[in-house]
Amino acid sequence: MRFWRFWGWDSRRVFTARVFVPPPGLLAPRGLVVASRADRLAHHTSEFACPRPVLRRGQRFALRVLLPRPFDPDGDSLCVELTLGAGRPNPQVAKGTHVLIPLGETSATGWTAEEEEEEEEGAERPGGPALRLCLAAPPDAPIGRYCLSVKTRTGAGEYAAPFDDANDFFLLFNPWCPDDNVYMEKTSDLNEYVLNETGRIFYGTEDQIAERSWNYGQFDAGVLEACLYILDRRGMPHSARGDPVMVSRVVSAMVNSLDDNGVLVGNWTGDYAQGTNPSAWAGSVDILRAYHGAGAPVRYGQCWVFAGVMTTVLRCLGLPTRTVTNYNSAHDTDVSLTTDIYFDENMRPLERLNTDSVWNFHVWNDCWMKRPDLPDGYDGWQVVDATPQETSSGLFCCGPCSVTAVKNGEVFLKYDTPFVFAEVNSDKVYWQRQPSGAFAVVHVEEGAIGRRISTLGAGSGARLDVTHQYKH
Repeated sequence: MRFWRFWGWDSRRVFTARVFVPPPGLLAPRGLVVASRADRLAHHTSEFACPRPVLRRGQRFALRVLLPRPFDPDGDSLCVELTLGAGRPNPQVAKGTHVLIPLGETSATGWTAEEEEEEEEGAERPGGPALRLCLAAPPDAPIGRYCLSVKTRTGAGEYAAPFDDANDFFLLFNPWCPDDNVYMEKTSDLNEYVLNETGRIFYGTEDQIAERSWNYGQFDAGVLEACLYILDRRGMPHSARGDPVMVSRVVSAMVNSLDDNGVLVGNWTGDYAQGTNPSAWAGSVDILRAYHGAGAPVRYGQCWVFAGVMTTVLRCLGLPTRTVTNYNSAHDTDVSLTTDIYFDENMRPLERLNTDSVWNFHVWNDCWMKRPDLPDGYDGWQVVDATPQETSSGLFCCGPCSVTAVKNGEVFLKYDTPFVFAEVNSDKVYWQRQPSGAFAVVHVEEGAIGRRISTLGAGSGARLDVTHQYKH
């Protein structure tokens, strides 16, 4: 007689264990084997230093159900059960957080489970009888950590195998899948924008462009768990995690610490005694591990650190992402789409009025996705910026903002297009106070903002100027 450990909910909704002996005749699986090495290679996830399978939506993967006897398709039935959001009560079928996939059918949210043919009919595989299945998540499935189990039915009744965290797997966006909203047609570029773990971030001035190496480390141990923890800390509903627009927006809010005790504390004072000088960071891994471990913001970051961490998180989750540097980057504080500089009658700066500013350089991110929330023509690169500058819908976040919309000056499109447009395309307007007290424009400097916009070219390892993608 084989004893099984069955997990149930107690009155406080905490898992408790009790011994359960399956009645005779029930089909109680001996175990589950989720995914194979071949699946990891096919899903481009073999580099993850993760004890559980990491898979991508919109693509098939294997599931072996180890059985006490051969499966009888005439008298037995089987259903694969998935839940998303470990420890969250009441997963729901309609929201895609509770998935039931009858063998040979499609779930309500598009998951499929099909039986695979044995290579040799009737051959006994090592390890005893097993049912070989092929599962596939729909290309819009929510990402995250899924719990997996199976239910069986025979003439003797039904058996629901207990959930075991050893069978959990991670599901990510799939930029190799044509039906996924993050699909990048030029898949060779994904070697840079998803798979490359190192890169260079540009800084300095437009006349003296410098670069620093950065270890993104998106496949390092603990990084994937930290990235999903970021979504959890923000309280992002699991049902919304299939939308790259919303995921990238949440990440841009959570990589800075304002509003929500996110990953990094910004500091531009020059006093870093209470933390790490932003210039001392050389990668994202230590930052993300520290945040996940302590649950407290890490001190300190500036724009290139925010952008480096952002690249790590988005690449880890499967969004094609590049780190972008804009030289002579404007900070428009009043959505005027101009950078306004005020002087008194003697052309001395009026600092109390000069709230707009121009940075020698500023670093943000572009991530690649379709934009079904916008009119046609705005798919492709989208600006997301985690450096806390101005609020967006009450939060310190920015984007995703279509690069095409920025180039065309279509500042009415979401998200935060007026702010990004001003960063690369605003005019510097000089105002002088007149004897009457009014101000008059004395000079307009065109073309000074948004210079030599730079990123690391895919496949070349060299700086790529993408200014033409942002402005005419």
